[in-house]
Amino acid sequence: MIEVRNVTKRFGRFPALDGASLTVPNGAVYGLVGPNGAGKSTLIRHLTGVYKPDGGTITVDGEPVFDNPAVKSRMFCIYDEIYYYMQATTRDLMDFYAGLYPRFDRSRFETLQAAFPAAGRPLRQLSKGLRKQSAFYLALCCRPEILVLDEPVDGLDPVMRRQVWSLLLGDVAEYGTTVLLSSHNLRELEDVCDHVGVMHKGKLLLERSLSDLQGSVTKVQVLFPGETPEPEGLEILHRSSTGRMHTWILRGSPEAVQARLAELGPDYMEALPLSLEEIFIYELGGVDYEVKDILL
Repeated sequence: MIEVRNVTKRFGRFPALDGASLTVPNGAVYGLVGPNGAGKSTLIRHLTGVYKPDGGTITVDGEPVFDNPAVKSRMFCIYDEIYYYMQATTRDLMDFYAGLYPRFDRSRFETLQAAFPAAGRPLRQLSKGLRKQSAFYLALCCRPEILVLDEPVDGLDPVMRRQVWSLLLGDVAEYGTTVLLSSHNLRELEDVCDHVGVMHKGKLLLERSLSDLQGSVTKVQVLFPGETPEPEGLEILHRSSTGRMHTWILRGSPEAVQARLAELGPDYMEALPLSLEEIFIYELGGVDYEVKDILL
């Protein structure tokens, strides 16, 4: 389990992290979202032991990360900007990582290389997308217990994005790999994450499992035979209408909301799926900043 408790970090007068706290359960796929400048990349550099926090603690299974090679050997990070020796090939990097990660899987590297004909070319000759593809293949071959990803599929084409997610989720299912990935694109995370945290101004504003989020807000379409009643006991977060058909987003579980609305005798009622973006908009609608700054 990754635990971050009240971590602070200042660069000069700028508070990059301001009491950030989060918990990533073992085997979870945790999505860290927020606007540019929220502190996501800074937090990731603390999680991987690159930065030492000014205050607070960061532990993996109770062990501190900073200046702890034993913990770092269980982790692999792909940063937004790939830092490799540009004259090296992916095969050169295979030999490098095999010396660092005792569980490095050379047979898997050979299998993946068959789908990656650029493996023998120097990285300086590869595009940004191919370099990131190389980083993913190497990361998966290292068999890390914890995989940390900063804007993981940025620069990859749609086919490769799907392949990367498939390989990644396969490792989560088969080996229990813990994944923390940072992105400001909620639509990208909706199909892969089971936990989500929202960062804003250097701290975690909200942290929940996706199932809890989906169970706390309900979207329904409802049509009544006469005048539309006001559903007492239910909080309507958003409402819109097309003719007599009303679309309401209400706070509460789908079961409880539908049971209460059924008492009002609608002619038609249907619960609709909510996107992760909609959930955050209406969950955070009362917070004292503009949600659109988070949901880029």
